[in-house]
Amino acid sequence: MNLHEYQSKELMARYGLPVLKGFVCYTPSQAEAAFDNLRTPVCVVKAQVHAGGRGKAGGVKLGKSAKEVRAHAEKIIGMTLVTPQTGEKGKLVRKVYAEAGCNIDKEFYLSLLVDRATKSITIVASAEGGMEIEELAHREPEKIIKIKIDPKVGPQPFQITQLTLKLGLPLEKLKGMSELVLRLYRLFLEKDLSLVEVNPLVLTKEGGFVVLDAKCSVDDNALFRQADLREMMDYDELDPKDLEASKFGLSYVALDGTIGCMVNGAGLAMATMDIIKMYGGNPANFLDVGGGASKETVTEAFKILLSDSKVKGILVNIFGGIMKCDVIAGGIVEAAKELSVKVPLVVRLQGTNVEIGRKILSESGLKIIPADTMEDAAKKVVEATK
Repeated sequence: MNLHEYQSKELMARYGLPVLKGFVCYTPSQAEAAFDNLRTPVCVVKAQVHAGGRGKAGGVKLGKSAKEVRAHAEKIIGMTLVTPQTGEKGKLVRKVYAEAGCNIDKEFYLSLLVDRATKSITIVASAEGGMEIEELAHREPEKIIKIKIDPKVGPQPFQITQLTLKLGLPLEKLKGMSELVLRLYRLFLEKDLSLVEVNPLVLTKEGGFVVLDAKCSVDDNALFRQADLREMMDYDELDPKDLEASKFGLSYVALDGTIGCMVNGAGLAMATMDIIKMYGGNPANFLDVGGGASKETVTEAFKILLSDSKVKGILVNIFGGIMKCDVIAGGIVEAAKELSVKVPLVVRLQGTNVEIGRKILSESGLKIIPADTMEDAAKKVVEATK
């Protein structure tokens, strides 16, 4: 789950990290009031959407008067912001963050993330922060600093010293950098984050560090114990299908293809998408109904698949272990009847009570295309959707 910039900064402020004062604004009038209340010569108006590259797309503007800030807010609120991360459709801006300005001397990039390869939290940093960081990482990867943190002991003084020097900072800034890194690390652990990113981290002309832009991503699997973060979920930023799936414990990711997939188990789901591609088709989604799906869950899964207008066929690929094939078959039949499924439906069942499940499907009176193997299923659904 991603947090907005203003939410990330609210969280960081709890941990004593240096953030500037700002206000969330849903109308131009609120942005005008924010400028007056901030009492600052410069106010930055920032679009609040879950995407990077806002500045280049016109979603970040500087205002030096209440009138100018209001004008920026009028332009940004309601605009469709298109960045490399949003895709061509872009994202509708519903709110802005009006924040006090600061005297920037130098910009850096600093983040903490989970490195699955090394099974550790890794600090990623660069002496060249700002909007060009992704291009820098691609063009000059040697300028990206990576420091692996042993989770048993956390960031060590020598590692923070090494980071400070590699960023080109004098040693008198070591204390400030140390406080910054240790607080970010504590935030990362205690709030179950998968990513915390500060871009840019600013060294001001007054000599202090400031978190100028911030992003936090929370591990979805830990939301059950992070009630305060769960309350920050912005439904407007979620794909409606993703949101509906999460309510029923389904793992769903929308893709660009035409073949809807309903599978139990993440590994089987990945293999199913691969074999569809191998036989010339394109999956429309990743959908894992889990190991204990009920008839109701299967029905909801079908509803989500059919809500995608691009879906021209559905492949159900189930291996019944804990989940019994006859239960799944009953759910498929009920869902197909209730929803009047009109696209080709290919079903492959294997595992517990598979013969009973296949009998339920064959006697349903529905136009269900049976398949014995994954290869057979992929061939049939690709052919049926041509």
